[in-house]
Amino acid sequence: MLRSKPSLIRMLSLGVILIGVGCICLALFNILTPTVHLADAYKTSIAFESTIESTIESTIEIKDKSVKQMMINSGDDIGSLSIPVLNKKLAIIQGTGTDELKKGVGHYIQSVMPGENDNCVLSGHRDTVFKNIGKLKIGDQLIVETISGKFVYEVKSMRIVKSDDKTVIVSTKRAVLTLTTCYPFNFIGSAPKRYIVSADLVKLTDSAITISE
Repeated sequence: MLRSKPSLIRMLSLGVILIGVGCICLALFNILTPTVHLADAYKTSIAFESTIESTIESTIEIKDKSVKQMMINSGDDIGSLSIPVLNKKLAIIQGTGTDELKKGVGHYIQSVMPGENDNCVLSGHRDTVFKNIGKLKIGDQLIVETISGKFVYEVKSMRIVKSDDKTVIVSTKRAVLTLTTCYPFNFIGSAPKRYIVSADLVKLTDSAITISE
């Protein structure tokens, strides 16, 4: 009996110790688990916010590029085109339909607005607004004024293409102004070709035009 008492005491002591260790481990687990969950939640939140911010920025960028076009209707007067060497100042009208081209130079809606990086295409009749356009030479200036500013272009090339040539409206990496009209100039009826003038942006002045109330 004397030998069994110490053995029983040891077993009880060991049991108490194990229970104590177990309680400590359980307490630590309960303490650390929320922290880990919070950390994971924080990382997830940051990643989600970054995704949302990127999406918003992309959306804003897309809207910024198209908002000017969205606010303009076909037939609206969007500015003027001056050709100093021909002593002309012409109205720029949104759209290239029959009605628009009767009012002035038509802005091809699928092209960018004047002054923007890409290809801005303007069309006009050979016997009215673009009469004598064949007299333009490399180095001559074309001045466009809109509510966004004053943009000075310099003629870089002239060429003649077929009426169905799509290269006239292709996108460009720089700010380009493309003028297009029917050719030959003295052709009677529907002309089979197009006369193209390409000019590069060389100078711009923001907010060149002030709107008076």
